Formats: sequence, structure tokens, C-alpha cells
Amino acid sequence: MATVIITEKSSQARDLRVALGNRFGQILPAEGHLLRLAEPDEVNPEWKRWTTALLKPDGLYPTKPDTYGNKQAKFQAIVAALKGCDKVILATDCDREGQLIGQEILEHVGFRGNVMRAIFTAQDPKTIRDAFERLKPNTELRPVYEAAVARQQADQIFNLSLTRTATTTLRAPGSKTVIGIGRVKTPTLAIVCMRELEIVNFKPEDYFEIVATATVENGAFLMRHAPPPKDRIKDRKRADAIAQAAEGCKGPLAVTVEEKRQGPPRLFDLPALQKTCGQRWGWNADKTLSVAQELYDGDGKKLITYPRAEARYLSENQIDDVPAIVRALTGLRGFAHLDISRPVIRKGKSGHFCDKALEGVSHHAIVPNVNVLGDLEPRLARLSDDEKRLFALICRSYLAVVMPDYEYRQTTVTMPVPMPEGKPVEFRTIGRVPIKLGWKEVYTGAEQSNQLEPENEQTLPQIKDGDLAALSDAKVEAKRTQPPPRYNEGTLIDAMQNAWRFVEDPALRDRLKEAKGIGTPATRAEVIKGLKRQNMLVAEGKLVVPTEAGLHLFELLRTSAPVLVDPGTTAVWEMKLDEIVTGRAEFRTVIDGIATEADRLIGALRQRSGAKLDLGAPTPSPSVKTKGRAKTVRKPRVKAVAKDGETPEKSPTVKRRRSPARQKQTMTAATAPASDEGTKTAEPRPGRVRGNPPTEKMLNFAKSIAERRGIELSPAVAGDFDACRTFLDLYAKNPS
Repeated sequence: MATVIITEKSSQARDLRVALGNRFGQILPAEGHLLRLAEPDEVNPEWKRWTTALLKPDGLYPTKPDTYGNKQAKFQAIVAALKGCDKVILATDCDREGQLIGQEILEHVGFRGNVMRAIFTAQDPKTIRDAFERLKPNTELRPVYEAAVARQQADQIFNLSLTRTATTTLRAPGSKTVIGIGRVKTPTLAIVCMRELEIVNFKPEDYFEIVATATVENGAFLMRHAPPPKDRIKDRKRADAIAQAAEGCKGPLAVTVEEKRQGPPRLFDLPALQKTCGQRWGWNADKTLSVAQELYDGDGKKLITYPRAEARYLSENQIDDVPAIVRALTGLRGFAHLDISRPVIRKGKSGHFCDKALEGVSHHAIVPNVNVLGDLEPRLARLSDDEKRLFALICRSYLAVVMPDYEYRQTTVTMPVPMPEGKPVEFRTIGRVPIKLGWKEVYTGAEQSNQLEPENEQTLPQIKDGDLAALSDAKVEAKRTQPPPRYNEGTLIDAMQNAWRFVEDPALRDRLKEAKGIGTPATRAEVIKGLKRQNMLVAEGKLVVPTEAGLHLFELLRTSAPVLVDPGTTAVWEMKLDEIVTGRAEFRTVIDGIATEADRLIGALRQRSGAKLDLGAPTPSPSVKTKGRAKTVRKPRVKAVAKDGETPEKSPTVKRRRSPARQKQTMTAATAPASDEGTKTAEPRPGRVRGNPPTEKMLNFAKSIAERRGIELSPAVAGDFDACRTFLDLYAKNPS
């Protein structure tokens, strides 16, 4: 009998075919999840009508084949192959969700043959072949699968039940929009709202620093008295007194010289890449992922490794690739000046090659693809300007990690200034002189290092400890504290990844660090897009701000059901899932416990029934700050209502009246996304130009959804690619 190998995606299947040929059996790809959970009304017809009921079946939500895109064809191909085999090797991602993607297919079709598991974090041929020489019985990963099932089922119960409850209890009369609640989505909204309230309520404080010119035998330089924030000078008279004392002061300098070295920055994972591109070029998270995806699997490109990476390390067996990659990259004109004849290999968690740091992680850091180095030039010729820019950034990151440390000489100079009353005050400056540029050499020119240089550094004249200096031109500089900056999409994704910073409980903080925050690299951009679609967040230039409705929802939830806006909720769930993996809890018990908590929160939201919340047309709540101050919250200019739960991109000029029966049918038939974390979908295809019609498959799928749910398909959805994609996002793909 034959053996079937199931991968998570087509790119994985291609890599396995290159590495293994047909030696182990037929290799068939999934496309993320090929199965979906049944919708509530498919389990209980009474749940078709939106109420405040807890949507928990007696057992589990059953799985059903997903018909979106190419999923049905891929599922049928795997099912047909399973009928003629007695052994399966799961080669999906080695994380919890990857285990679910592969094993749920076998559970759904009732496969009873032998199942083995291949575990690998890199997709180079050597790593793949090694993994297939060390296959594990899949039974060893049964607890991981059950934890994934618990996460999936709990998200379905929690998110759908609370979305329906919030929509039916908090929505303004006459509004037809859905108020989406999600374990990841709602805390993400909270992160942005908390920052916005910080800015709006920020009260700037004036403070003072004193700067003076220090003259020594070999030259002059500036020195500054700038106490740390807790000791800032807020009294102008005190500042004037210090300036007066400094003027004409003479005395010895205390000079400390240290030889220091600095290692290169970490390699990129997806969140770090999204943050960097947002800061440098103003890209949103979705654009960064889209460009990276094209570099990864675009026709004739395939220049980088898997972009949805969640680690910033490489496996130790990838050390063997270093000479070939360095040789190929330094052969390009932009890197030809670099001398990396002796690459520096840094191993362990303090370095860049570390197997231990990749344990339980599906994908290593994003680096150039070693398998295409033989014909780089023709591949580069196919790239757009944005693709060239991003590829150069990834190449520089890789070259930096195999270059020597940056070495420099740091000189710290201090001088005490006696005061007529009280202790002397210290004037200080720092100078840094590069000795060896090391890895920083790769960042000269157009690209700059991510590393921030210390403030107030300057080039110093030749000085030594004990040299006499005279201070002159002492001046008081008036300064003012600034509010924290608003998020752009890159920094918001960084905040989601580091959501432990918003949690006070030490145990929850630690678990959230281990979980790498809320959401996953593959889903965070979709979560942000979902919040924009539902008019909770809106873009103002490069920034992401909450709408007035988003702020209102946050305040309602914070006072009535604070668990919903707390990132620590994910940490609590992760601890429960850990107990399944370690055998300390049964997965159905964990699902029941989360359902009980959802029921409690439903009761809390019922108490707020009658709240008037309208997620109408996108209107930013606060304006972008001017000179560090945020303006007051402004009222919405338009009260456009989206059709069928969608958010219109422009306010309609003509409103078509519908009968109350049609309005009710539209709302009760619509469903909300069930899961906002961990749901893996197919890798995106290149974006389309706005105004293009949807593909035939998209339109047929949208029509089938509309017919099944009794939803009227708007002309915009039928005629515009982006509108159709938004409709499918809301009703089929499970993003939040």
C-alpha cells in the first residue's frame, strides 16, 4: 500500500519534492485549514436568529469541508489518496495549529492507518531529509492536537456568542452593523484606545536643562546638566541659578574611556519586518506581508524564505549555507565593497544560530533563499522597486549577522559645578569614536541600522582625566514633555507581540511572553484589517487611530466586561492549553471552562442593554496631534450604515430603503468570524487594482453564501474585486 505525505501549503510540498523526490510517497498540499467548524445554525437551527444565547453544542462543533477558493479540490485530492494508502506522514508546520491542520483531515475522514510525524523548522533539503530520517509516531502529538482543538472550539464559542450578545445588546436602534468581539481582536482595539486616551488626557509639563561650552587646551565641546525624568528641573529659578553657577566655572574633568563592542541586530521575523518597514517607508502591515510573499513565491522570484516567520533565529545546520549565501550576495553590486571572507558565526540564544530557540517554532527567521543563488541576477531583474527595497533590507540583515562586532571607544566626561546652596550639580557629555565598523558597514549609504545611538553624543577634542576646563555661554533650555506616539501598523503589531507589557500579573506576563503575545505573525495584519472594516479603527495617514465608536465600545467593555479587553485573557487560555499538552487537563474540560466564562460575560453585557453604539461610516475620533498635543474628540461627520455588516469605503449618496423583514433577515442571517487567532489560510496572491471585477470563482462563492444565508448581494460586491473580497473575509475566511 502507498504512503501519503500531507503538507500545510503548496510551497512546503514543492520543497519536500525537491528534497525527497517520491522516496517516501505521494506529497499533497493542504491550503491552510481545509476544514471549517460548522456554523451555529448548522448545529442548532434555533441559533440562526441572533440572541444572547451561549452557542455551545452538547458535544463539539463538527468539521465540514471548506469550499473557499481551491480548498475543496485540495481536500478531495487528499481524501482520494487516503483511500488507497495505509500510511500517512504529516509534514505540516510543527506548531499547535500545524498539527491541527493535518490531523483534523485524518479525524474527519476516519483514517485508521499508521500515522507518522515529520518535524522541521527550516525547509532546506538537508533539514527536510534529516526530519524524515527521524519520524515520530503521531500518537506522541495527540495532546498537542487536543490543545489545538480546544483553542479552536473555545474561540468559536467565545467569539461568536459574545459578538452576537454585543450586537444585540449594545447596538444603537436602527444600526445594522455587527459589533465584533474576539479574544485577540478586542484587546487589540483596547491597545489602540488606551494609547489614544493617554494622548487625549496627556498634560504636558515644562522642565529645563542647562547647556554650557567647555573649553580645554585642545578645543571646546558642549556639556549639559540634564537630570533623569524623576529629578527633572521644573523650577525656572532653580535652572537660572545653575546656569549662573556654571558660567565661568573652572575645574578638573573626570574622563572615563571604555573600549566597547556591539553585536549585530537580530534577524527579521514577520513582526519585526512589518515594524521596520512601517517606520522607514510608511508601509502598512499588509503591504509588507504582500511584498514579502511575492519575494517568497512570486513567479521566477522565490528569493527569500517563508515570510510569516515567528522566530529571529536560524537552525544550526544552516551554518553550512553561510559561505554560499555570502559569496552570492557580495557578488551583487550593492554589497561588493564588503569583505566577509571570514564570516563570524554566533551560536546560542545570544547569537543567531540556535536550535534550542527554535523548539516548538514552525519557521526560522526570514533570510535569502540559499536554493536560488545560482541565478540571482535574472530573478532580481523581475522585481518591482518595492520588492528590490525589501530584498535589500533582508540581505543586509543576513550579511550583518555574519560580520564582526562594531567596536568603538566611548568617552564619558563629567564636571561638578559647585552651587551656593546645596550639593554640586553634574554637567556631562559622551563621545563615541568608531574603531572598527564591523557589521555597521553593511548599513552605510541608503539603509541605516535599526540600532538607536545614545543621545547627546559628539566628537570630542583630545582630553584626558584631570584636564582643566572652563565653562562659558551657559544657557537654560526650556523643554516640554511629549505624549506617547500613536501607533502605525508596524508598531501596533509590535505591541500585539509584546502585549505582556499591558498585563500586571507576573505569571500572566511570563506566559504571554512565551506565547509571543496575542495573535500570530500570520494573522495580526488581518486582525487590524478586520477592526478597520468594522469601523473600530481607521487610518490617518500612516497612523492607526480608534474611531469614536471604537472608543465608545472600548469604554463600554472596560466597565462591564474588562476580561474582553485584557490581553491577559490569552495568557489565561494558554495556561489552560498547556495543561492539556502536559496531561494535567482533559481538553473538553478546558472548553467547558471557557464556555462558562463566556456565559458569565454574556450576563455582564446583558446588564448594558440599551447602549447606543453605532459603527457607522469611518470617522477618526481624535485628530492627529499637533506639536505634541492631541485635539479634542470630534463627532462623526457622516452616519452612513454599511450593508450586511460591511463597512462602506465611501458614504453612499443614495440610500435604498428596505422592508423591515429584509433588514431583519440580513442581520439574523449574517455570521461573525469565529476565530481571530491561529487560523491559517492560504498564502495571499498578489493584490489587484481597485475597480477590477472579482474572479468568477470569487463571485460564485459569494453568491452561494448569499443564497444560503438569505443575504442580498449588493452590486458593489458583484462588481468590485476588493468589495467582494471584503464580503468573503466577513462571511467565509474567519479573519477578525
